[in-house]
Amino acid sequence: MARILITGTNRGIGAALFVAAKAAGHDPIGTTRDGRDGSIALTLDTPETIADQLADLGPVDILINNAGVITPTRQSPLDMDFAGFAHTLTVNSIAPLAVAQSVLPQLRTSAAPKIVTISSQMAWMGYRKADRIAYRASKAAVNKVIQGLATALDPEGIPVALVDPGWVRTDMGGADAEEDPTEVAKGILDIALGLQMADTGKFFRFTGEERDF
Repeated sequence: MARILITGTNRGIGAALFVAAKAAGHDPIGTTRDGRDGSIALTLDTPETIADQLADLGPVDILINNAGVITPTRQSPLDMDFAGFAHTLTVNSIAPLAVAQSVLPQLRTSAAPKIVTISSQMAWMGYRKADRIAYRASKAAVNKVIQGLATALDPEGIPVALVDPGWVRTDMGGADAEEDPTEVAKGILDIALGLQMADTGKFFRFTGEERDF
């Protein structure tokens, strides 16, 4: 049984991950902004406070950085809400690293520590897309940040990876999305549980195949 910290469990993929981990016999710990339903109250807007917010966390074997935002409303390269863009970068790109740093002491005492961060297919640099550019940029940035974390943790034998969940039927993805959140959550959980040092620094589809950054 693994103790798994999952950020952003109030809805969507995070909620499905919590249910999947519990059903598989693990001990998931969820976070939400308001600490609802027994979760840990965790806000990601100020990364420098995250360590204090997680100070009473207890043991952790696996971290799944899932929480994120797709804001702001105006995020075209020709009409950008710059304050909203900065907030998206804070939550999606910087906070996952702050969470990882905050739980490293616990991970270092685990027999099988692992870190997984949820990214997006919209991070792919092969797309010349202009819509939702703040979100796209934030996910491209977190890919590079987490790739660097994987390299830094190589000597400690802590594998780190990124997962593309696809276009998922959640509040964020919308009703027309292709993927079922329950199936996506099961795939992400399988990747997290099976992650090895041979996988560190890689970007996977939720179905397990490695994909391009």
